[in-house]
Amino acid sequence: MMSSHPYRRHLASSDDLVTSYEATRAGFVALALEKNRRATPYVAEARALQAAASQARTPADLLTIPGIEAGLLAAAGLSDKALVHLQSADKQAAIDGLIENFLEPAGEKFVEELVFRFLLTRGDTLGGSMRNIGGVLAQRKLTRAIIAALRIAGISYKWQHSKTKQWVDMNDDDLDIELSLRGLSWENNGQSRTLIYNLLVPLVGNNVDMCLFNLDPDALQSTEYKAADSYVALGELKGGIDPAGADEHWKTARAALDRIREAFAKTVHTPYTFFIGAAIEKKMAVEIWNQLEQGLLTNAANLNKDDQVTSISGWLCTL
Repeated sequence: MMSSHPYRRHLASSDDLVTSYEATRAGFVALALEKNRRATPYVAEARALQAAASQARTPADLLTIPGIEAGLLAAAGLSDKALVHLQSADKQAAIDGLIENFLEPAGEKFVEELVFRFLLTRGDTLGGSMRNIGGVLAQRKLTRAIIAALRIAGISYKWQHSKTKQWVDMNDDDLDIELSLRGLSWENNGQSRTLIYNLLVPLVGNNVDMCLFNLDPDALQSTEYKAADSYVALGELKGGIDPAGADEHWKTARAALDRIREAFAKTVHTPYTFFIGAAIEKKMAVEIWNQLEQGLLTNAANLNKDDQVTSISGWLCTL
């Protein structure tokens, strides 16, 4: 086991936890780049729709062009989620409404109007997918650091695919696995360790961002995560970079960590707890530091500081 104050390896005071202006700026740039990356297919779809729709001489002609129904429905303001609940007649009514109310009044600019409206709907979809992007990017970054710590220590691992739920053995071509990874499993001194992201913990009754267990994936599945003594560490990971939301992120994480402590207080087992955040303001940093010093929290790190991420990843790998 590690020393009882693992945070002291990378933190000397609460100041070390505070997110710098430069890190905040870099975080916003990273979000913008990710948004652009995610927007690329929508722009390509808009171009394809424009090319196909340009064959129409009048808005009504659009109904005769094959292969653009999904584009017309999106332009009518219907998201992919909404389409699941609609009958054919509803879809036709939406397209007819689009033509009559918006495309015909646009005159000869109706194709432009169609493409604008298509992009408005797709922009909404993109906005929705960006809401939790900070969390997604945070998980990727931390996963990469944990994998690096395992590889440096010469420890082989398995990883779980987030969609198929299959466990895959590590190989030399593990580039970009963090994009579709839900869990990691390895052995430490003959002891099984499995890390799972975003897990509903039965004991707590809530989702926990990160859970580290002392079981291999099969044994873990058979216990259905119910065995209190199988939990080695539980942590909250907050990837939002906006300083305006920092306090809210910490309040949410603090409440979650309190619930974890209360739930495990009813058992004879006390797992480690930790917090990793991207946006940490001065007042928050003091509060986190105090929790560390009091032993309420075992470890904490600022996601933007590579030495801290490396240290806390190494700590997780050696628990």
